[in-house]
Amino acid sequence: MGRTTLLLLPGLLCDARLWDAQCAALADVAETIVADLTRDDDVAAMAARALELAPPRFALAGLSMGGYVAFAILRAAPERVTRLCLMDTTARPDSEEQRRRRRGLMALTRQGRFRGVTPRLLPMLLHPDRLADAPLAAEVMDMAGRVGKAAFLRQQQAILARPDSRPDLARIRVPTRVLVGSGDQLTPPPLAREIADGIPGASFDVLPGCGHLPPLERPGLVSAHLRDWLADAAGSHNSDAIG
Repeated sequence: MGRTTLLLLPGLLCDARLWDAQCAALADVAETIVADLTRDDDVAAMAARALELAPPRFALAGLSMGGYVAFAILRAAPERVTRLCLMDTTARPDSEEQRRRRRGLMALTRQGRFRGVTPRLLPMLLHPDRLADAPLAAEVMDMAGRVGKAAFLRQQQAILARPDSRPDLARIRVPTRVLVGSGDQLTPPPLAREIADGIPGASFDVLPGCGHLPPLERPGLVSAHLRDWLADAAGSHNSDAIG
């Protein structure tokens, strides 16, 4: 039996480094492709660019903003997705308060005050138990620096304009796993539970000791979940991802 192609979608201010541990751990069962979500200012355009990388059929996993792009892929090409994993994300659009904060960060960035992820912002991203992990903190900050201010502005614009994906949930027809860090402050467990409850047959798990970035915080645990999800035999007789 050949390896599954797994398309991985990073979050805001994240690059392929987010998924390095999973790409290595799953190499025996999956051919992994990490999409570049830094070049477009619209989730549909991000989805179209990611689809260009993928074969006709593939498994799909996205974290945070990557989850928004996953929903866009399902709207654009449901027949190509064999299974779905959504991690630390939400199907909801931003609230007005979230939109206000996002626009404020964009304004500061345009004024030349882009700071990426600073030590002050790490408590919003990492579980409290991981904040003292200096190499982990450096990885998160380095990713943001590599993504940079121009891509940050594009990503924020895409996030602001994303549609409400809640109406799509009930029509998703592939094996779906929803994961969320127990200490995620940005997209907390109730938002993940809402997704799982809306997708027929979806599984839901809270990852202990994780904040918003489980693939980096507890890479082995995330890899184990993805391996189990990829092995789900139900995925071998999928028709369209959205019915």
